[in-house]
Amino acid sequence: MKRLFPLCFAALALSAAAEEIDCVTTTWKLVGANHRICVYAYDDPKIPGVTCHVSQARTGGVKGSLGLAEDPSQFSLACRQVGPIALPAKLPADEVVFSEDTSLLFKETKIHRFLDRKRNVLVYLAISRRIIEGAPANAISTVPIQPWPAP
Repeated sequence: MKRLFPLCFAALALSAAAEEIDCVTTTWKLVGANHRICVYAYDDPKIPGVTCHVSQARTGGVKGSLGLAEDPSQFSLACRQVGPIALPAKLPADEVVFSEDTSLLFKETKIHRFLDRKRNVLVYLAISRRIIEGAPANAISTVPIQPWPAP
């Protein structure tokens, strides 16, 4: 089951493919998968040199094993410069760089990228969105655009 998540996660990505780093069990379940926290990495598809890591709660049990459970809106986001950054000439002011469904029909997690031109910083905002009522869960990470030393 652990190896199935990267395939599902990548299939649901809008612009970026996620790589599962690892998962930690938070609650043991007698039947079905355990509740877990999983850490994924993804590279910004339009900004080479930026990688974000997202940790997200994953619901286990029978429903979780069958893909029918709604994952809780519990996640964390950390983005870092990992190489030279070259901004595209026409970078949108607000762009969804990653999206994943966290329930069968009505809930998703999205990561938006903004450019704070005044401070020369990329801002990444992760939100949990319920299609019907919305959800206030969010996390933010910033990446200052700095010179990168030559190898």
